[in-house]
Amino acid sequence: MDAETKEVLRWKFYRLALQLNAVVFFVALTIIALFMVPEPFRIPLVLLLLLLIPYLSIDFYKKYHATKLWLDEQADKEKLP
Repeated sequence: MDAETKEVLRWKFYRLALQLNAVVFFVALTIIALFMVPEPFRIPLVLLLLLLIPYLSIDFYKKYHATKLWLDEQADKEKLP
């Protein structure tokens, strides 16, 4: 794998790691908000987070598989004579 491809992989991995961390953070924030946020803001905040989590999860899933396919293509290019 050449240096340019490694750099692209590094940034793709970095983006995926940040997105996965955001999903985990929002799940934890939802649980905390359910018990600690004052009553008038509790339900809207929890609902907002519950809508955001699936969107980010699906987006992460799509980008993960696209990156995996890209990486497989890069590995196939190296095997060709």
